[in-house]
Amino acid sequence: MIIYYFLFINLIGFLIMYIDKRRAIKGKWRISEKSLFLVAIIGGSLGAIISMNLFRHKTKHWYFKYGLPFLFCVQIILIIIGKNIFGK
Repeated sequence: MIIYYFLFINLIGFLIMYIDKRRAIKGKWRISEKSLFLVAIIGGSLGAIISMNLFRHKTKHWYFKYGLPFLFCVQIILIIIGKNIFGK
């Protein structure tokens, strides 16, 4: 079940970065950086990182360039710790 959650939330992370990039190009209403980070924090960091690099979106902002990979590392560590504690 947890695998499906991470697949879903990373797909969302990927898509909202892509949508925000398209909106930036077209000069339309944008998705807030707060929302982009929120999705990354709740597990969508890998999808956001892939999208960020693939579409070259937010790559000049240090807090995205370094913050998203940092979040991803923290999430991997938490998953490993959780697996060791709960044995699943």
